[in-house]
Amino acid sequence: MTSKGLSASPAASASQVLPLAQRKVLGAVAMLVGVACLYFVGFAPMPAVHNAAHDTRHGAAFPCH
Repeated sequence: MTSKGLSASPAASASQVLPLAQRKVLGAVAMLVGVACLYFVGFAPMPAVHNAAHDTRHGAAFPCH
């Protein structure tokens, strides 16, 4: 232990496990952000953004039309 009561090993604090409820909330938020990004790019009025996403979808073998 250091003088402030913190662990000397940085790995000790990085291995904390979140409770199931928090993991579910974080997963739902991540899914909503992902869907929002897809919606924005799919219906973007800017041709450059839409075309870049279109080419990416084809490159990933994702059907888009």
